Amino acid sequence: MGEGQPDSWPRRFVDALFILVIAAAVLAAMAETVPNLSADGLRLVHRLGGLTLALFTIEYVLRLWMAPERNPELSPARARLRYARSFLGLVDLLVLVPGYLVLVQPTGRGLVELADLLALLKLARYAPSLGLVAAVFRNEARPLIGALMAMGVLLVISAGCIYLLERDAQPEVFTSIPRALWWAIVTMASVGYGDMVPVTLGGRIFGGLVMLLGIAVFAVPVGLLATGFAQEVRRRDFVVTWHAVARVPLFASLDATRIAGITRLLKPQIVPPNHAVVRRGEPADAMFFIMKGAVEVDILPRPVRLGAGQFFGEIALIRDTVRTATVTAVEECQLLALDVLDFRRLTAQMPDLKERLEAVAAQRLKERDQAEGGGAPPARPTS
Repeated sequence: MGEGQPDSWPRRFVDALFILVIAAAVLAAMAETVPNLSADGLRLVHRLGGLTLALFTIEYVLRLWMAPERNPELSPARARLRYARSFLGLVDLLVLVPGYLVLVQPTGRGLVELADLLALLKLARYAPSLGLVAAVFRNEARPLIGALMAMGVLLVISAGCIYLLERDAQPEVFTSIPRALWWAIVTMASVGYGDMVPVTLGGRIFGGLVMLLGIAVFAVPVGLLATGFAQEVRRRDFVVTWHAVARVPLFASLDATRIAGITRLLKPQIVPPNHAVVRRGEPADAMFFIMKGAVEVDILPRPVRLGAGQFFGEIALIRDTVRTATVTAVEECQLLALDVLDFRRLTAQMPDLKERLEAVAAQRLKERDQAEGGGAPPARPTS
């Protein structure tokens, strides 16, 4: 139930349980608004709502109690205060308060239904994509506010112009600029409900211009959000890849700047089970680092298995020759590929890394030769 804990099966079970509880709370709130619901059905909905309220209460108390464990650098009181004032902490409390207020004032059930719907915000704790949305809006706040301000100015100007053009022809429809503002909103959004339609020639021409202008105006925030999403996804992928690269023993001694430079060159790949990553005799176009999963290298006298943190394919690049072994994914693998051109550029920029790779390659070739000559089997592959 705590962020940052290991992804163990008890945590996955608790997360799945509370996702079901959130879904139940939302369904109960929606069902309570159904007209002509039978007494038995209404009683069942109330019981379901009471159960979800009890579980949310237990969750809130536990999270509040366990807050010092997630923030050991703070005092217990400050750690609990930090959770209570956080966004998700406020959401947790907001979902609870109306339910208990209804016990005092039963006429406020509408507030409880709204609170149950707000329980959907709790999914941000279990769905990282919702956090991505919040991060994008936070990062793009200034340009979005500017776009919304420009949109507001255009709406008011459009409402004033259509009022002046239509007030004499339709005094009962365009009675004021505030009322004409509704026409400006639905027209700029290209919805056009038909309840307010210009009849004069000038009004119709102006209405057409507002429709075209609306397409351009709404494209600005859409473009900002699309760009923001792409940048945030790239940033998060870069951070994840950086940490993965830093865990590779070959790069353990490099500083953060050099690891960042390597990270920008690596391309992630997902390889399904039993799929050949490289084949013997193929041209060498890349070397690969294993982030997750395992591969099997088909070499004599018997295949060798590699796991997370290891790499393969560097010998063919160093010797500028074809692949000398077939490498097959034993299970689904997450790989980082460094193509041959980036490999040449990287080793030219980092001579010490090139020397380390050449040393590893020489050791692997020596072990392979010993194994083929009847000695011990190789500890590392060649490809």
